[in-house]
Amino acid sequence: MESASMKESNGDKLFNYINYTMMLIVFIVVLYPIIFIVSSSFSSKEAVSTGQVLLWPVQFSLEGYEAVFRDRSVLHSFGMSVFYTAVGTAINVVVTILAAYPLSRKDLAGRNAVMALFAFTMFFGGGLIPNYLLVKSLGLLNTPWALLLPGALSIWNMIITRTYFNTTIPDELLEAAQMDGCNDFKFLWKVALPLSGPIVAVISLLYGVEHWNQYFNALLYLKDPELYPLQLVLREILIRSQASMDMVADSKQAAELAGLSELLKYSLIVVATIPLMAVYPFVQRYFVKGVMIGALKG
Repeated sequence: MESASMKESNGDKLFNYINYTMMLIVFIVVLYPIIFIVSSSFSSKEAVSTGQVLLWPVQFSLEGYEAVFRDRSVLHSFGMSVFYTAVGTAINVVVTILAAYPLSRKDLAGRNAVMALFAFTMFFGGGLIPNYLLVKSLGLLNTPWALLLPGALSIWNMIITRTYFNTTIPDELLEAAQMDGCNDFKFLWKVALPLSGPIVAVISLLYGVEHWNQYFNALLYLKDPELYPLQLVLREILIRSQASMDMVADSKQAAELAGLSELLKYSLIVVATIPLMAVYPFVQRYFVKGVMIGALKG
């Protein structure tokens, strides 16, 4: 009670003041760009091009979003991105768990050698051209599988999941289950997975964000516009708007197109970001719990 009621010293007060001030500065630095982008996307192109937008929307307008969704390919590519994210994340999680759980078992012969081989691939890779030739030789070019199968397993996520299994699933639980006649697959499905909700949420979110932001691999492996994810279509829209601006000789019209191009940039950022921001609150508690367990026990 005495320690709880002790007054803070001047040094403690100074430390807390500096700490709160630094956290406030970091908060503003992180939050302001988001507010600026959202406000700019709801402003008129004249206000954006002349730099009038600072905090709130100026001359409220949906012109940027109308220009984005006027292109029918946006909705189609949105559906393709949802497909890539859902199917790709499911494949990633299944493969990661099937790799991590056996490697977490102490009775697996040669598991250290297998882990060494996995770790080797984290430091040494084939590179861009060999990967492209591999995808081509497998007949995956210009198919959805080109974005789903080559990255089916992240070694880093597998190591995190393996560590979680090692530190969360006690050996005594496995021994008790085996005494009751439970085989390895049934133990994984009925016991280990129900206890692994936090880590499954963590790797699902990590994989999902990676798939949703898929851009370079789609640019490299896909030629059919019908297969393009949202990020690639948004890039095409931005390039077309920039090209239209460069082809205009009239300075007034060029200025209007420049403002529309700037407005498009902010609208595209919001369109591409909202889905992830909408999903995150539902998995936040699992995500935080999984990260904390990995930090404390890993």
